[in-house]
Amino acid sequence: MSESTIKPPASILFIFGGSGDLNQRKLTPALYNLFIDNWMPEKFAVIGLGRTAYSDDKFRTHLLEGIQEFSRRKGEEKAWGDFSQHVQYLQMDAGDPEAYHTMTEVVKQYEAEWGVHATVIFYLAVAPQLVPDIATKLGGLKWCKDTQTVRIVVEKPFGHDLKSARELNNLLNNIFTEDQIYRIDHYLGKETVQNILALRFANALFEPIWNRNYIDHIQITAAETVGVEDRGGYYEQSGALRDMVQNHILQLLCMIAMEAPVSFDANEIRNKKTDVLNAIRPISREQVHEYAVRGQYNSGWMKGNKVKAYREEKNVDSKSPVETFAAAKFFIDNWRWQGVPIYVRTGKFMHQKTTIISIEFKQAPHYAFPQEAAETWRPNRLTISIQPEMDIRLRFQAKRPGQSMQLNPVDMIFSYKDAYDGHEPEAYETLLLDVMEGNATQFMRADQVEAGWKVVMPIIEAWEARPPVDFPNYAPDSWGPEDAEALIARDGHNWVSLPVKS
Repeated sequence: MSESTIKPPASILFIFGGSGDLNQRKLTPALYNLFIDNWMPEKFAVIGLGRTAYSDDKFRTHLLEGIQEFSRRKGEEKAWGDFSQHVQYLQMDAGDPEAYHTMTEVVKQYEAEWGVHATVIFYLAVAPQLVPDIATKLGGLKWCKDTQTVRIVVEKPFGHDLKSARELNNLLNNIFTEDQIYRIDHYLGKETVQNILALRFANALFEPIWNRNYIDHIQITAAETVGVEDRGGYYEQSGALRDMVQNHILQLLCMIAMEAPVSFDANEIRNKKTDVLNAIRPISREQVHEYAVRGQYNSGWMKGNKVKAYREEKNVDSKSPVETFAAAKFFIDNWRWQGVPIYVRTGKFMHQKTTIISIEFKQAPHYAFPQEAAETWRPNRLTISIQPEMDIRLRFQAKRPGQSMQLNPVDMIFSYKDAYDGHEPEAYETLLLDVMEGNATQFMRADQVEAGWKVVMPIIEAWEARPPVDFPNYAPDSWGPEDAEALIARDGHNWVSLPVKS
């Protein structure tokens, strides 16, 4: 951090679900790393809220255990000691209206001590069904009407379908203004995702060919090598389409497909993303079988370990129709992308943990080269790897050494790890800093959320109306069901995966 960088204003962060898993694994480690990197405000307080009976010291010990296990930096004695002095715990029942007035007293106490009017952030790290009640009770506090300094952060999922998403948005917007609401999707905080805008709009090299005249098709893969683990109850209400495609994957699609913004104003960026979602060609329920594929993992072997079928997991129905894999083909009907297919897929217990975006360009004419030169010819391809490796690679043709004209595809690779010293900040670090600064660029607006649901609702409705007859239909440590290969193979393409580094 440079000395000229302006820190966020004095901030008080209330974390509902403060004793829970998300805070221990992600939120406190993110705030701790921001503190070490000198990004936190000069005056700040982090207050965990929960029903667990913790003293401040026991709560700090609980959080330190999370730092030691999950943070990119461990809890060094001095750094943690300095940071933890800003952390306290408030035992309260979020269902008790009277308990919320305690927060008023806490805010008054800090503001009197600091001598400034602080930014107050409510982070709802709680189960989705608790969000409406907590938001409603917060609305009973008069000072929550301060649209400049009071903010609420809501974790996904944002509704269960289009109807519930609209209801949640209406409820939140009746209590807070849209500028106060930060709907968080941690994928948007990842360094490589943010770098997509720089890649596209800060380089004259790419934007002129970023259209249907040069691009043949686009692929987005978000694959995991784990099953549902202990989230069976949640996954039974969600499934891969809701859990990954409706938010994470569609947001990546927006970054790739959006038009150039005229500024980096938050609403300008979000307007451009919403335009993409609104331009995605609707899929009728009758067409869903042509454009979407679902799957569910069976029992089998995963990297040498015996694993259960999804239907054998804890809190999962033994005849569950819920998909653990989803793939789809979309089209964006606008001047830039008309006719360019966009293939997406996501799944559990896949062969490789990876999130990649692949942009494949149209074939260059190779009639001028001898026949043997064209035998290994491959189209140019730009691949953006988001995890686990963060890199960008461009595939092009190059002549092999020797007397004959033989060409081979080669990769030009930009690796974050090799190019920059130190560790990249975690996604939650970036997003929490944005909330404190009041920068909503990487957060979803109400219309974005609803537009995303409109895209996937025909698929959801068709799948719910016609239960699968072939589940489970793919083995662990594979790339999903055969129908997913057929979905893309019908158009003459193959799914792209990157080689695993040894």
